Amino acid sequence: MDAIALALIATVFYLAAASYQWMALQRKAPIRPSLVQLLGCAAVINHGLSVWLAMFQPDGVHLGLSEMGVLATLSISTLLLVSSLKKPILNLAIGVFPMSMVALIFAIWGPVSAPSEMPHGLLSHITTSLLAYSFITIAACQAMLVAIQNYQLKHKHTRGIIQVLPPLQTMERLLFELICAGVLALTLAIGSGFIFIENLFAQHLAHKTVLTLMAWLVFAVLLGGHHWLGWRGMTAVRWTLGGTTLLILGYFGSKFALEVLLS
Repeated sequence: MDAIALALIATVFYLAAASYQWMALQRKAPIRPSLVQLLGCAAVINHGLSVWLAMFQPDGVHLGLSEMGVLATLSISTLLLVSSLKKPILNLAIGVFPMSMVALIFAIWGPVSAPSEMPHGLLSHITTSLLAYSFITIAACQAMLVAIQNYQLKHKHTRGIIQVLPPLQTMERLLFELICAGVLALTLAIGSGFIFIENLFAQHLAHKTVLTLMAWLVFAVLLGGHHWLGWRGMTAVRWTLGGTTLLILGYFGSKFALEVLLS
């Protein structure tokens, strides 16, 4: 079976898992986390096989914009499923799984990248970077749920999504746990980049490096503000989404400019 067929199978399972979880949030279906996890697991397996076939080809390793997109969303979806075994974050599947679907569809019909070499040092940098993107992307999805919950509580809405979400204090605690893990992985990614990449401020890497460092600073300030000043609620949501935007622009924005706009 080729990469395209596996990607299409993965999108079907992602759609089924996200749709069921959305209906459960709307109280139109019973809450069955094991079913969503099973569908998600089937999607991730097919997603992973598709990524493997697309990246590792006879002419070398393909690691362009579309490949990095599906690799990043694979990491995010896998992390979500594993974390959902102990943390109440399965509701984030309604945002994460469609994102994986979009990445797979883009990879199927998107441009094919040129092969490249993959030194071990660069591989460690990519691995820690993907882990950081995964934690922070899930944190961004969590922040959006916290924003919805804040709004509904403020306006005294007692029906809908709020009925199936954990208490706001639990949601916020989980948000900061995800940010802490993301900042730790991002610190390792930045450190490995300085060690294994010859010049992080070269012309084609300068924007990525600067935006990544700015994102790290945003999250560090947020964690400091939470610890010493008690930042929470919408303040935490805004800082989280701002840092995530910088991080996404830092990598995918620069890669899009280099591979699509300037190719």
